[in-house]
Amino acid sequence: MTYRFDPELAAVIPMLPSPDLTDLPKFRALLDEFRRNVEPPARTGVEVRDVSVPGPPGAPPVPVRVYRPAGDATAESGDGPPTGPTPGVLNIHGGGFVLGNVDIDDTSCLGLVRELGVVVVSVDYRLAPEHPFPAPLEDCYAALEWMAANSAELGVDPTRIAVRGISAGGGLSAALALLTRDRGGPPLCFQFLGVPEVDDRLDTPSMRRFVDTPMWNRPNAVISWASYLGEGVPGTPDVSPYAAPARATDLAGLPPAYISVMEFDPLRDEGIAYAQALLAAEVPVELHLFPGTFHGSGVAAHAAISRREAAEGIRVLATALGLPRG
Repeated sequence: MTYRFDPELAAVIPMLPSPDLTDLPKFRALLDEFRRNVEPPARTGVEVRDVSVPGPPGAPPVPVRVYRPAGDATAESGDGPPTGPTPGVLNIHGGGFVLGNVDIDDTSCLGLVRELGVVVVSVDYRLAPEHPFPAPLEDCYAALEWMAANSAELGVDPTRIAVRGISAGGGLSAALALLTRDRGGPPLCFQFLGVPEVDDRLDTPSMRRFVDTPMWNRPNAVISWASYLGEGVPGTPDVSPYAAPARATDLAGLPPAYISVMEFDPLRDEGIAYAQALLAAEVPVELHLFPGTFHGSGVAAHAAISRREAAEGIRVLATALGLPRG
């Protein structure tokens, strides 16, 4: 199909990878090789440490990466963060439930710490299909419990913890907000849902139409949900709202939300519908559709629309966490 992409984004599409989930081991290996050949981002000004936290009952520990402001010293100094509690962000990476780890969000998590002075805990949850629902979500819940229980040590204000995720991470973030509400778990003050993957039924107009869009498309979405829920399960009547938050019938009492969607993304319409459902439940929500974009188009960081999206994300979190805005 022909798409009306933003000109700056259209210019980079030929250079972008084409995710092919039909051979998942092969694609994972290609991603690992690519990451090994990319220089990791500088960590100056940020303390970074990898920690294993208690996992869900009967499950292994959950690896998390903790990012904290280093104060006046560099991150390598080992000095603690500034005195006094700061807001916290639980970060959940994307990857269609089947790809990725904390490394893929390293740059963005470092940016959050530098821009906002917050503490970020990024979750390295187990991946499907080896570990289908509810394992990834339970790992995220375990990380949230650990973050709240250790808020004093982390220097985090437990009343100001937000969850942030992109794509499948956005879907897991929405599900986590539902789960912790219903379990009476650690309260979240905000949910940042970037291009969230929330509906296993794959029946919105954008999902039916965008079969060949860059970075993400309907064929990949089919594999993603089958891997997460099991073959033959997506679209059936009894899928849990904790797996696919679009299935939830009670959204009352959830934390305020920000949802972004991209114009030429198969996930576009389910994100819009979820924002409308939150609004109908009287949950404060902000929705932004970025024109001319596609799923993951922010990788073209030089493009004006990508810069606007990134700057807005920082401002949104600053407002939600009660931080000064630039």
